[in-house]
Amino acid sequence: MAISFELNAEPRTDTGKGASRRLRHAGRVPAIIYGGGKDPEALTLLHNEVLRNLEHEAFYSHILTVRTGGSETRAVLRDMQRHPSRPVIMHMDLMRVSESETLRMNVPLHFIGEEVAPGVKQSGIVSHELTEVMIECLPKDLPEFIGVDISAMNIGDARHLSDLQVPEGVTLVELERGEGHDLAVVSIHAQRVVEEVEETPAEGGAEAAGGEAAESGEGEDTD
Repeated sequence: MAISFELNAEPRTDTGKGASRRLRHAGRVPAIIYGGGKDPEALTLLHNEVLRNLEHEAFYSHILTVRTGGSETRAVLRDMQRHPSRPVIMHMDLMRVSESETLRMNVPLHFIGEEVAPGVKQSGIVSHELTEVMIECLPKDLPEFIGVDISAMNIGDARHLSDLQVPEGVTLVELERGEGHDLAVVSIHAQRVVEEVEETPAEGGAEAAGGEAAESGEGEDTD
């Protein structure tokens, strides 16, 4: 069953830092929704509802349903500000989507088959060079993630953007920029072995020390 996300919103008329502070104290998140050929609209969202949705990775790259009064608007999350030290959402930007207009979104990468990859079984180290990619597509084609199969990778192998299998109707924005933009996505490399070098005294060190001690004792009275 396809996952869906809904946000219950209310219009807001008060703006400014003081108004936003009061909203947060009341358990609401200041937000704005824009795009879709309409004027931007200031909203408030339920903070606890937002936090619950943020627990799902798909929320960040999914079409959301924003309920305001008796109307529903399809939108995507464009930006979000968090408090630097507390689990508080400070502000959210939402963008309306149109079924006929393409979107540019960052979607996460899911790495598949790491536990069976020959390179991993040979004690190789997997390096995730990218964890998300920017795609372009119509809203109906928006994937929740893109899978990266590394189950056949050996030590020294790498996968690039051009190796990814993307759904029909989806393009990778970076590859559209031309030559030199086929970025590495994941690689497996051998572990570095650090050899421990046993420290040995400098040649003649012990003898020299003993000789110096003997010389220092010459001529001393033994009375």
